[in-house]
Amino acid sequence: MSEPVPGPGPRIIAVANQKGGVGKTTTAINLGTALAEAGKRVLLVDIDPQGNASTGLGIDADRRDMTTYDLLLEEAPALEVLQETSIPNLLIAPATTDLSSADIELVANEKRVFLLRDALNLSALAEFRLDYVLIDCPPSLNLLTVNAMVAAHSVLVPLQAEFFALEGLSQLMLSVREVRQTANSALRLEGVVLTMYDKRNNLSRQVEADARQTLGKLVFDTVIPRNVRLSEAPSYAMPVLVYDSESKGSQAYRELAQELIRKHGAQAAA
Repeated sequence: MSEPVPGPGPRIIAVANQKGGVGKTTTAINLGTALAEAGKRVLLVDIDPQGNASTGLGIDADRRDMTTYDLLLEEAPALEVLQETSIPNLLIAPATTDLSSADIELVANEKRVFLLRDALNLSALAEFRLDYVLIDCPPSLNLLTVNAMVAAHSVLVPLQAEFFALEGLSQLMLSVREVRQTANSALRLEGVVLTMYDKRNNLSRQVEADARQTLGKLVFDTVIPRNVRLSEAPSYAMPVLVYDSESKGSQAYRELAQELIRKHGAQAAA
């Protein structure tokens, strides 16, 4: 049975993994940039209190007057929160450490898991003519991550090519299943992308083999390599596609973007 295709409006993808340091924000930033480079209109929603996606796209702290905290907890209109980045076709809803208290503040709110879904409704985003919304989640399965899953059509999981990687994935997949049963029956696993991959390393190759054997077509063909330029780019507050357009990291995220576009084109035609 084919997956349900989202209706009018952008495709919303939560980029999530409860484990930190797996390339989650790096993937959100650079996949978003690669999609924008391919001519897609993209919004990156930063709901990680660390705000690394915002910093990585060059949004200085003094430019974050209105943030995803205001979007979620103050019900600020999206028009007041979204801002342009230096990347053509790429918008961002930035985050600050204000979000750190969100879990506590949301507990008493009856709509606590639906706030992001309501904020990203069709009428709020229509004038931006978006093709994709990527949500950079915190490295934990908290209320912010659940908000992202409830708002999203699918979840994209960056998976570091390391020992125990698949064990951590199982908990995330259980969370996806729970959200499907309780709040968003249309939620799907977009796929798993292997990150920090070193083809010279036996462990990386073994993790890839295990992932493909276990998850099959859910694992993207594209793998993201360990790459010095990918590691350096955030310290210059720019995506690797801008920092070093010809690097292996840049090429990999372009390939991932094209794979995603082809996949969605095939689903729409089915």
